[in-house]
Amino acid sequence: MINGKRVLAYIPARSGSKSIIDKNIVDICGKPLIAYSIEAGKKSKYVDRVMVSTDSAEYAEISKKYGAEIPYLRPLELASDTAVEMDSCQHLINWLEQHHDVFDIIIKLEPTSPLRIAEDVDKAIEKLVEKDGDTVVTVTEAFTHPFWMNTLPQDHSMNGFIKPDVAKKNRQQLPVYFQLDGLVYVAKWDFMKKNKTWFAENSFATITPNHRAVDIDGPTQLELVRIIIKQRVE
Repeated sequence: MINGKRVLAYIPARSGSKSIIDKNIVDICGKPLIAYSIEAGKKSKYVDRVMVSTDSAEYAEISKKYGAEIPYLRPLELASDTAVEMDSCQHLINWLEQHHDVFDIIIKLEPTSPLRIAEDVDKAIEKLVEKDGDTVVTVTEAFTHPFWMNTLPQDHSMNGFIKPDVAKKNRQQLPVYFQLDGLVYVAKWDFMKKNKTWFAENSFATITPNHRAVDIDGPTQLELVRIIIKQRVE
């Protein structure tokens, strides 16, 4: 709770990943992947409850073991490859309200960002309250500067790939760009219920360091995260 406002952290964790089988519960240095997000939510100074939205009974049992609540198993239509995450968020909001359990702030913690810490969660919540924003999202400095990116023609010519004025500068002379990192999404409960988006005119950002902004999308990121977490322990 923060300033008398109840805070819910929810973790979307459908089964059926194609890039890594059962990605959300894959072993990361002795713990299932989803456990890291549950623990970050539970260690927050402000989060009152942590819930997991999943279609899998196995995921539900594992999540309970690490302290999360699973009020129901997600309907199958919200767990397909084409399902939209926002629909699962709205389903959770509606289910809780039907059961007379209403919060003031809702947070999404993606299970594929296990390097996030409770401080990242708390900073985002504090920013929402400080700015009286509708939403807050976390960003990190872009891993690759967009000025060094372009499309390629069919013949793969590099002519004009980088603008001449950019080619003469090093990174420190270029404007700083940020990218979404997926660590924390925060929104006012009523705003989310009405607008169904994490982005709005009255949205703000908190900045997280690159070394925590790793999203596990495939085997490469999985191995990188294992190395980083192992170094933390050691």
